[in-house]
Order: sequence, then C-alpha cells, then structure tokens
Amino acid sequence: MPPIPNGVPMSMYLALSAILFVIGVAGFIFRRNIITVFMCIELMLNAVNLSFVTFANHHKQVSGHIFTFFVMVVAAAEAAVGLAIILTVFKNRTTLNIDEVDSLKN
Repeated sequence: MPPIPNGVPMSMYLALSAILFVIGVAGFIFRRNIITVFMCIELMLNAVNLSFVTFANHHKQVSGHIFTFFVMVVAAAEAAVGLAIILTVFKNRTTLNIDEVDSLKN
C-alpha cells in the first residue's frame, strides 16, 4: 500500500486559484447584472489571495499573508462603497442591467 501524502501539493492550490480566477473573469465579461459582476470581482480577489497564501506557505514567508490582509481590507472597502453605488443606481434607474446603465446622466 502506498504511503499517504502529508498534505495537499502546492500545484493543487494554484490550480484551484486559477480556476476561481477564470470563473471570475468569465462572469465579469459575460454577465450583465451589476451584482453578479461585483461578485465576480470579489471572486477574482479571493483567487489572488489564495495564491498569495500558497506561495507564502511554500517559501515560509509572512509577506504573502500581509498582502492578503491588505487585499481583504481593500475588498471590504470596495464592497461597502460598491454596494452603496449599486443601491443608488437601482433607486434611480430601477434596473441592475449594465447595458441600461450606460451613463451618469439621469
């Protein structure tokens, strides 16, 4: 019977990160709902965070965890401001379709 590996290899984490990032990019490009696009941007940020943490653990460095913390802070600020903008757009236009919200004019 072969020995059981100690942990998940780094390539699996990076593959998962790449898959998450590609799903986020595809959703950003092909979806027309503002909230869906917003969630896809968050998915891409989380994919990058997974890569940072993976490389930090592989190289036994703390810098990847620090970068991940800063990305999470920026994502939280983006979520707060972005959701406020989305709610204002919906209140003024009564739609969340990107094609119908094409200018800043009323």
